[in-house]
Amino acid sequence: MRGAGSYSAGKQRAVCAMTQRLPALYALRAFEAAARHLSFTRAAAELAITQSAVSRHIRTLEEHFDCRLFERRGRNLHLSAAAQRLLPGLTEGFAALQQACSAVQVDDSLLRMKAPSTLTMRWLLARLSRYRLSQASEVQLTSAWMDVDKVDFIREPFDCAVLLSTGHFPADWHSCELFAEWLIPVCAPQAAGATAWDLDRLKQAELLHPTPDRRDWRQWLQAMGLAEQVPLKGGQLFDTLELGMVAAARGYGVSIGDLVMVAEDVAQQRLALPWPTAVPSGCSYYLVWPKQRADQERVLRLRDYLQAEVAAMQLPKVDYVGRD
Repeated sequence: MRGAGSYSAGKQRAVCAMTQRLPALYALRAFEAAARHLSFTRAAAELAITQSAVSRHIRTLEEHFDCRLFERRGRNLHLSAAAQRLLPGLTEGFAALQQACSAVQVDDSLLRMKAPSTLTMRWLLARLSRYRLSQASEVQLTSAWMDVDKVDFIREPFDCAVLLSTGHFPADWHSCELFAEWLIPVCAPQAAGATAWDLDRLKQAELLHPTPDRRDWRQWLQAMGLAEQVPLKGGQLFDTLELGMVAAARGYGVSIGDLVMVAEDVAQQRLALPWPTAVPSGCSYYLVWPKQRADQERVLRLRDYLQAEVAAMQLPKVDYVGRD
C-alpha cells in the first residue's frame, strides 16, 4: 500500500509540475490572435483589450519560452520560427475550447443569424419580422458587410447564416438554397422611359458600379454580348448592391441589382428595369448551419419559412439569359 501511495503522490506532483510549466491561458490567447492577424492592433480589437495589454502578454510568453515570437521587418510583423511551431496547436486548441463552450451555452430561446447587409435591408429583415410574429420564435439578426460572404461557426456566435455562394461548403455544415442571384440593370422610374433601352441609350447612361472592381456590370455585359461595346471606365463606385440601387433610385444613373431584391421596389415603382434581361451570377443565397447544432428543428422551421417566402414572391416579367 505504501508503494501505491507513493506512486499516486508522485503522479500528482508530476501533473502539478506540468500545469505550472504552462503559460497563462490569456497570454496564449493574445499570442494566437496576434499571430493569426499578424497585428497587435487587430488582436486587441478582437479580444476587447488594449494593444499594450497584448504586447505585455507577448512579452510574458517570450520570457516563459526564452525566445522571440515576433520579428519586425519594416512596418510588417512576422512570426519567428518558434511562433510558427506554436501557432497551429494553439489555434486548434482554442477552436476546440470554443466549440465545447458553445455546445453548453446554446440559448434555445432564439436563433442567432448572420447575413450580408444588402440582403438584410432588401429582403430578409421584413420576413424575419413576420416570422417572429407568426412562429412566436425569436431570430437575432446580425447584418454584416462582407466582400466575400463567410461565417465561422467556431469563432463567431451564430447558429445559422445566409450567404451568397457557389454552394461549396464545409462537410460539417447543412445548407439549403433559397434563391439564385440574377443580375439586372436598375434605374429611377423617370429615367427608364416608356420602352426598353437599346444599346445607344445604355452607352450614354451613367453606369453605377455596386462593386469597386465593376464585376457585376462586367458579368452582365459579357453575358449579353455587349462587353466590347459598352465601356466600364468612369462611373461612381460603391461597396454594396444596396448603395448602387439607392443611387439609381435617386436618379444618379443605372446600376446593377439582384432581381429578387429589387422585385418589391419595381412593383411599387421605386425602381425600374430599363433593360429587362437578367443574367445569372453563378451564385445563390444559401441558409447554412452546423450539423452539430443540438436544436436542428428550430433551424429547419426557419428554413421552411424562408423557402415558402421565396416561392410566394411575384417577380417582374423579364427575359432570362442562361436559364435552363
